[in-house]
Amino acid sequence: MNKIIIENQTDKPMIEVLGYVAGVISQGRISNGGKQYCYATRFRENIMVVTDLNKRSDRFVIYKEATHGKE
Repeated sequence: MNKIIIENQTDKPMIEVLGYVAGVISQGRISNGGKQYCYATRFRENIMVVTDLNKRSDRFVIYKEATHGKE
């Protein structure tokens, strides 16, 4: 599988988002019995990367986690 889908739901530029995705990919496929990248990874500034394993691609959704009024 060589295709990835990146959905940036933040206001961060794509070059920064690619760094988060690279961080998840560098860990390897550690979820779902070694078939999938980490289900959910939290980075600084409450940035979350969640992954999905599709039939022909890996999907990465990047969003800012709610801080309950602490922004």
